[in-house]
Amino acid sequence: MIQFTDVFKDYRTLIPRRTTHALNGLSVEIERGEVFGIAGPNGAGKSTMLNLMLGFLEPTSGTIRVAGETARRHCERAGVAYLSELVHVPPWWTVTGALNRYSVIAGIAEGDRKRRVGEAIELLGLEEHRSKRVKQLSKGNLQRLGLTQALLTDADLVILDEPTHGFDPLWIQRFRDVITNLRRDDRAIVIASHNLDELERLADRVAIIDRGNLVKTVGRQHSASGTFLTYRLALVEDHDSVEAAFPGAESLEEPGHVMYQVRGDIDALNEGLARLLADGGKVQAFMPALSRLESAFREAVGEGE
Repeated sequence: MIQFTDVFKDYRTLIPRRTTHALNGLSVEIERGEVFGIAGPNGAGKSTMLNLMLGFLEPTSGTIRVAGETARRHCERAGVAYLSELVHVPPWWTVTGALNRYSVIAGIAEGDRKRRVGEAIELLGLEEHRSKRVKQLSKGNLQRLGLTQALLTDADLVILDEPTHGFDPLWIQRFRDVITNLRRDDRAIVIASHNLDELERLADRVAIIDRGNLVKTVGRQHSASGTFLTYRLALVEDHDSVEAAFPGAESLEEPGHVMYQVRGDIDALNEGLARLLADGGKVQAFMPALSRLESAFREAVGEGE
């Protein structure tokens, strides 16, 4: 649905005269029906990508097409469900009043506005806050209001910039259900986030960008033989077979726990675990030290990020 083809985007300043290369020949395609994540350190080019998709910016060179049209043309004609990174709503508006105004801007027919606003308020759990003024909302509730206005429209393109910013753990979990309900074969959902755990849970693919370059695209797949993984092994009590089962196992200092860090491909890890259990080892937990996306991110942009 969205195609970036050899896209460059430069920003130029007058004082001092300087050119910043925000995107450097980026090519990527986002399909209908998928949730597509964008991850990268600060200044990597994530916001520039989103602004180009929305038609707010034009590329310096290269092409961007959304459903075969220019991004601006598609957004003007079909609309887009968009949540910006920073949510700003006039503080004197009420929650319901704000959503009523946004429904007018979204072009929702007058006869449908009350229903659509009510459904969106229910979906994001804002019923008890609907008569409050925006200035009375907590940071998390303000973020939910921003997400609610984005979902008033039934657009085929949903773009969310740091959507869980300010959410508590409960609403981070509920946000996953919101995304599941938004999935549709004819819709593309794009999420830019620093929260790698959430992207791994939600996205079908995640583009990792750094300094304007597409470094890697990580998709949902099982780890193949030959791909080295780092796991944490927790034991009920220490056992002599750990080193034999997992050569190079590193003991971790965690008070009250017997913990090791082990490394190997998926076959070696399974064989080591089977050997340890056969030798009488009692395993309390066996878990990835880093998620696959976290590992890919570190590999792509460096440990320091």
